[in-house]
Formats: sequence, C-alpha cells, structure tokens
Amino acid sequence: MKPLTIAGREKVVNALHEEIRRNKNARYDHKLHVILLIAQGMTCPEVSEIMGDSVRTIETWVRKFKTNGFSALEEKQRPGRPSKLSGPQKVQVRLAVTKSPGEYGIEADFWDGRSLSRFIQNEYGVVLEIRQCQRLLREMESTYRKNGPMNAGTGEKHQEGLEMAIHPKD
Repeated sequence: MKPLTIAGREKVVNALHEEIRRNKNARYDHKLHVILLIAQGMTCPEVSEIMGDSVRTIETWVRKFKTNGFSALEEKQRPGRPSKLSGPQKVQVRLAVTKSPGEYGIEADFWDGRSLSRFIQNEYGVVLEIRQCQRLLREMESTYRKNGPMNAGTGEKHQEGLEMAIHPKD
C-alpha cells in the first residue's frame, strides 16, 4: 500500500502548529498527546522531533503532570496584552502578504512594517505600530523581497496550499 502524503508538508505542519498555539483546547490536547507518547516509552528528544516542541518544554510538562496530574496541563490565563487582531484576521493578513501591496491599494514595492501597518488599518480599522507589524511579519516567517510576494516560493500554489491547510475541503 502506498503511504499517504500531504502536499506542501512544511507549510501544513506550520499551519497546524499555529492552530495548536492559537486554540486553548488544542494546546491542552497537544500536551496530552505528548504525555501519552512519553508514557508509551518514547524519550523526550524523540517526542520533541515528532511533536515540534523543545525537549525542555516536554520535560516541564512531564514534571508538572507527574506532580499535579491532568490539571497541570490545562491552559492558564496568559499574561500580556491581547492581540488587536483576531485569529481569522491574522490568517487573512498571512494570505495578503503573499500578494503585492499594490493589490490592496498600498503604495509600496514590498511588504514591510510600514506597508503592513497601513494595510491592517485600511482593512480592519486597527492601528498597529510599524515595529509591531515588523514582529508580525517575522512571526509569519516572512522575508523582505522587492517586486513580488514576500515569502520565498509563494504564488498561487503556495496560497492554495495555505488555504487548504487552514480551510480543508471535504
């Protein structure tokens, strides 16, 4: 039998990790899977390789689980200011930066903190400072490139793969 594969594996893996980090219940389930793999005899480095978390993080979760059980894995209130952009808005921003800023009426040759700040304010009425937009671009693993999409290898196929990863069709 031919093994199943997923096209655009790296992008799909990144989208899945992003969804796990974004969703409180998914983070809890992710930790449960990590503990399950450890309980089945895998080492922390092996689980780290499979699940994408650092060995130190996995060790911390295992210690907390041993001490306090399942409640130790539940998500607690996180400190810090909440994001001004919702999860769906961040996904739309990620898709937008695969295209030229000019397609959104932004007078810029490439996406940078200034052009992204303008885009977000125009589209969502949310004011983000240039530095914050630079961080957002870095979070999206973007690179600065003139005259074209920001991300290396982006285009219609990349965008379709990203949309499929985020909104799979039945």
